[in-house]
Amino acid sequence: MTNREAMLDKIADLDAQHAVAVAGGGEKYVERHHARGKLTARERIELLVDPGSAFLELSPLAGWGSDFTVGASVVTGIGVVEGVECLISANDPTVKGGASNPWTVKKIFRASQIAEENNLPTISLVESGGADLPTQKEIFIPGGRLFRDLTRSSARKQPTIALVFGNSTAGGAYVPGMSDYTVFVRGGAKVFLGGPPLVKMATGEESDDESLGGAEMHARVSGLADYLAEDEHDAIRIGRRIVARLNRNQPDLCTQDSRFAPQISADKRGGHRISGDSSPARFAEPDADPEGLLDLIPTDLKEPFDPREVIIRVVDGTSAHNGRPFDEFKPLYGTSLVTGWARLHGRPVGILANAQGVLFSEEAQKATQFIQLANQSDTPLLFLHNTTGYMVGKDYEQGGIIKHGAQMLNAVSNSTVPHLSVIMAASYGAGNYGMNGRAFDPRFLFTWPSAKSAVMGPAQLAGVLSIVARAAAESKGQQYDEEGDAGMRAMVEQMVEEQSLPYALSGMLYDDGVIDPRDTRTVLAICLSVIGNAPIKGADGFGVFRM
Repeated sequence: MTNREAMLDKIADLDAQHAVAVAGGGEKYVERHHARGKLTARERIELLVDPGSAFLELSPLAGWGSDFTVGASVVTGIGVVEGVECLISANDPTVKGGASNPWTVKKIFRASQIAEENNLPTISLVESGGADLPTQKEIFIPGGRLFRDLTRSSARKQPTIALVFGNSTAGGAYVPGMSDYTVFVRGGAKVFLGGPPLVKMATGEESDDESLGGAEMHARVSGLADYLAEDEHDAIRIGRRIVARLNRNQPDLCTQDSRFAPQISADKRGGHRISGDSSPARFAEPDADPEGLLDLIPTDLKEPFDPREVIIRVVDGTSAHNGRPFDEFKPLYGTSLVTGWARLHGRPVGILANAQGVLFSEEAQKATQFIQLANQSDTPLLFLHNTTGYMVGKDYEQGGIIKHGAQMLNAVSNSTVPHLSVIMAASYGAGNYGMNGRAFDPRFLFTWPSAKSAVMGPAQLAGVLSIVARAAAESKGQQYDEEGDAGMRAMVEQMVEEQSLPYALSGMLYDDGVIDPRDTRTVLAICLSVIGNAPIKGADGFGVFRM
């Protein structure tokens, strides 16, 4: 099987996994929801964002491999509303009434972090039955952060807007309660701390939904509703007008041109003008066809590939710069790490990309210097992963691989320019950290279907366990069970293989989504546009570099 055929198989499987997320609670519950005159979460989003623009969905596979429906009963992402890039969160009422489970909470926390770091307004499309009660012990304590994040967003002058379409009960009532602007749908919104049954049990009082928490009551009596909408379409119209009056800068509209399944988007690829500062930049499409990305990743991740072939299919082409699309930095030193400067949709970016997989001392030192230079020039960084980690062995330990790797980790940790990461293939061990994996808080991190990430490769991990077990048996003077060893190795390899696959990682929110490699340029363009909503300033200093 060729590299292309193998990747196309993985993409077909990815499309199937995304289709599961898009299906929500399934056809039965979607039809029931429509029969009540209601729109689904993604239908609401599609009407909310500007016509023809994209919605970059985040973490669509959250909860994959768990006991909960893929997608975690909430849709989160970034879309353009009245020319303003916004973080959008929409409960999926077709999945257990939109009730929040532990993965819902984690997914919303990640969305809130993105809104905070990138200075985005937040729009919450609310219809939720509250917490999933059987898992309340995993939700109640950490879940309070959701309300804290809303109020802190407001304090940072990052507006919060709640459009309430249905139930918003118990703790969920505080979502509109703590939002700057609220829109309630007449006859649909039900917002109360305790519904009629709970009120009856707690106080003996008889009440109905409308008098207790209906939209009209909150608009006329309690004052919780700022706007009373006649129906869902009207609520979305009002929400758009609220955004139009926020007086927000509109630094970039690159999300007007993108494609990202299963996201709601315009299927276009043409070159448009992207402006991120006072001097709008023209950009050209890549010199090499992005379709060629499907041919690059070997089916055996032990085989190296040239990341420059990825770079020239992602960054702006030669005609936009009157020169080379990628200016490589230190090309003859530390050659298993490629570093250099480029533009992507007209925006400057520094790139670090693994070439031969292993990071030696030279690569670590080269990366450290390059990251410092990017901070000196206030340039965002893009990390393209294909690494098995830092080199081990007596000569390398004596040569200082630990302190050199620590320098790279120090630089990544204290760099303050925005970081973007794409895991193309392998991302193992401390190499994942040095290349700005999830633990080091990149602004956005996406994976390809070919990606694998773990403490080490399956065969290596199983081999290490085998060596340790064999040594333990020998120290006790016992005969080693070779048959049992073979079984153990096979079991460990299978377990690590399954745990290191992209769906498993995405399900645990260790990335922001698994993407078709051909969409990498578009996705990164959206991300670069989004990070432009906040000032970009390099670090004034770094921690102590052990020399």
